[in-house]
Amino acid sequence: MRIRGLASLFVVVLAGCSAPPPDESGWLESLLQDRQTKDEYFREDPDSPIPIERRGALLPLRYFEPDPAYRVPAALEVSPDQPVYDVPTSTGVIRPMQRVGILKFALNGEPMQLSAFVEAPVRSIDTLFVPYKDGTNDSETYAAGRYLDLPRTATGHYDLDFNRGYHPYCYYNEAYECPYPPAENRLAVTIPAGERLAPGFTGFGPGVVPPPDGEASVEATPRTRP
Repeated sequence: MRIRGLASLFVVVLAGCSAPPPDESGWLESLLQDRQTKDEYFREDPDSPIPIERRGALLPLRYFEPDPAYRVPAALEVSPDQPVYDVPTSTGVIRPMQRVGILKFALNGEPMQLSAFVEAPVRSIDTLFVPYKDGTNDSETYAAGRYLDLPRTATGHYDLDFNRGYHPYCYYNEAYECPYPPAENRLAVTIPAGERLAPGFTGFGPGVVPPPDGEASVEATPRTRP
């Protein structure tokens, strides 16, 4: 089933256009405050994703040192066909996700791109979901990858801040269902920014279903259109 009208919710970014640089004022203070707030929520809230018996090992959350070099402008190129993918998850359940478009950016002078998704069927779009893998996985960050959430903009320009990359909840608690990043979102570089592993804790506890190919990065399968 094709979900129509999604592209009209976005401003199409023309090829060759570039996003303006992010506003630097208050960036570090906001980042550190948000990290502190997240720790407090995970430690004290009844809805914390971290089981009580694991909080001593996992909190406070560990991060790479903030680095503005890993905060870059990105431009969204909307996908004309808006494909819906069947995405494997950590519980074995297949979750349908629609690729809104491709975020194009440069990191350390090298052009890169990541696919941006939303849950399907689409009802409203407030946030773009960007799962990704990079060279830190397995050693310094969760093997299954990390996530970014980007508030939707009317301009198609985005503040892509890898310092805000975070581990999925299944890292803390295998009862959660976490989509695996598709192979197209595996970056061939190391991103030493954002959340990192706690000492001695790697996730993939009992009950976590590995991706079908045995790796923590898979090629999502576009659904067949009628």
